[in-house]
Amino acid sequence: MAKVGEPTKKVKKDVLASTQEVIHQALSNLGYKEDVYELLKEPMRMLSVRIPIKLDNGEVKVFTGFRSQHNDSVGPTKGGVRFHPEVSENEVKALSIWMSLKCGIVDVPYGGGKGGIICDPRTMSFPELERLSRGYVRAISQLVGPTKDIPAPDVFTNSQIMAWMMDEYSRIREFDSPGFITGKPLVLGGSHGRETATAMGVTICIEEAAKKKQLDLDGTKVIIQGFGNAGGFLAKILHERGANIVGISDAYGALYDEAGLDIEYLLENRDSFGTVTTLFKQTITNKELLERECDILVPAAISNQITEENASKIKARIVVEAANGPTTLEATEILSKRGILLVPDVLASSGGVTVSYFEWVQNNLGYYWSEEEVAGKLRDKMVKAFNNVIETAERHHVDTRLAAYMVGVRKMAEASRFRGWV
Repeated sequence: MAKVGEPTKKVKKDVLASTQEVIHQALSNLGYKEDVYELLKEPMRMLSVRIPIKLDNGEVKVFTGFRSQHNDSVGPTKGGVRFHPEVSENEVKALSIWMSLKCGIVDVPYGGGKGGIICDPRTMSFPELERLSRGYVRAISQLVGPTKDIPAPDVFTNSQIMAWMMDEYSRIREFDSPGFITGKPLVLGGSHGRETATAMGVTICIEEAAKKKQLDLDGTKVIIQGFGNAGGFLAKILHERGANIVGISDAYGALYDEAGLDIEYLLENRDSFGTVTTLFKQTITNKELLERECDILVPAAISNQITEENASKIKARIVVEAANGPTTLEATEILSKRGILLVPDVLASSGGVTVSYFEWVQNNLGYYWSEEEVAGKLRDKMVKAFNNVIETAERHHVDTRLAAYMVGVRKMAEASRFRGWV
C-alpha cells in the first residue's frame, strides 16, 4: 500500500487493487466461488469520453471524462460526477465499486456508478463550467437515464451543475427527466436534506458508535480532519448536539485546542473551499492532528491518512471515516487489534446515496416529502445498516471494514446468481 508522502499517482493506482482485495476476501468469507469475484472485481462498463469546450477567450479545449457502471444486477447504477484535476480511470472504477457496496449496505435498489472529468473548476468561469457540464451529458447520454444510470454531485460539483446536466438531458430526450439526476435544486425536483445527507449519515454513525462504546456524545472530544462540505456540516451538527470539537484541519494545516474550538467563528470565516487555518499563526500539521488526544476521530479529507506508520499512535476510541479510503488495510488491522471501533467509509458516508435514492423515488412518484420525513427515513436506514455491519463483524469474527464489504456485496452477488450471470 502507498504511504503518506509518496506521489499521488501511486496512491491512485492502489485504490482499485485494495478495493478488489477486500471484495475477494468478503466473497470468500460468504462462500461464493471465484467466478462471482471475476464478475464483481471490475465495472461492467467503463466509458471514456472527449469533450471539446469553447473557453471564454475563444480557444477550444478538449477535456477527458469518464463514466463507470459497476454492476446493474440489482437495479440502475447510481453515483456522483466529480470535477477534479486528478481524476483517473482507476479511481473512477474503484469509486463505482464503493458505490455498489454503499447501496448494498443501506439496502437500496441500485448498483454503483461514478463519473469524473479531468479539470480544475477553480480556474474556470461559470459559463465554461456550464458548457463542460452540458458537454459531458451529451457525451454519455446514450448510457444514462432514470432507469439506467443516475448521476449526482461529488467533489467540486453541486446542485447548479446537476441542474444544467438535467436540462441538457431533457433537451436530448425531448421530455422533462427530473429522475435522471439527483442532488438538484428543490425547485427542480430536489429533495429536502440532500445537501447535508452525507454529514447527517456520518453523524448517525457517530451516535451509534458512541452508544456501542458507552460514550455520551455531550462533551465528547471530536477531531475532524477536513473542513470542506462534509467536514464543515459535520462540525456544525456535532457542535449543536453538544460534542466538543477540539480539532479541525484544511489543506494548509490544522487547529487543535483541548478546551474546544469556536466552531461558529470558524464556519463563518472559512472560504468556499473550506480553508480557515490561514487566519491563525499557531497551527499544526494534518499528521500531528491525527495523533492528538480525542474520543472520536473523523477523517473527512483525503485518502490514505491513517497508515501502518501512525495507526499505533491514534488515541481515539472511535474512528469514523467520512472521506473515501482514509485508512489503509494495514492500518485497519492495527486499529482493530487495539480495540478501536472503526466505522468504515462505505457505511459512514452512505447517507448521500440514501437521500439520493429518496429524491429519485419522489421524482418517480411526483410527490415530495417534508424535511422531517426525509430525516426520519435516513435515520432508520443508517441505524439498521450500522447494526447489520456490527453484527456481521461479531458473528464472523472479522474487522468492521470486511464486515461492511460482506454486507454490501451480498445483494449484488445474489442478484447476479438469480439472473444466471454466474
